[in-house]
Amino acid sequence: MFNKKKQPPLKSLIAQGARVTGHIFFADGIRVECEITGNISPVDHNASILVIAETAAVTGDVSADHIIINGSVTGMVTARLMLELQPNARITGDVAYGALEMHQGALIAGRLTPILPEAEKAPLATESYPA
Repeated sequence: MFNKKKQPPLKSLIAQGARVTGHIFFADGIRVECEITGNISPVDHNASILVIAETAAVTGDVSADHIIINGSVTGMVTARLMLELQPNARITGDVAYGALEMHQGALIAGRLTPILPEAEKAPLATESYPA
């Protein structure tokens, strides 16, 4: 998991007041403060961080290693390592996460699915339980 010293830098900013339609691919880190209609994802498999600010509204799927949300997302959220939901976070869609930190006031309307390390994955579908 990321710690304060190992987080990739936020090299890109899409500022408040902009309106973007289309998919966004980023390297390292990006901060979004505006309206986006389209998916947001890292361009490669290097460490990535996505920050969705309080003023942002994203309609589309978002993915990164570490995601911090304080705005709204309508779509699938995939945080491979860590998902931080600040008090104003609003998610309408399913969420997959490695670890989850959720502050009071944050809302999710969708399913939560943990992303488990390979060693912890169990064959849940084949387990049988006594009736």
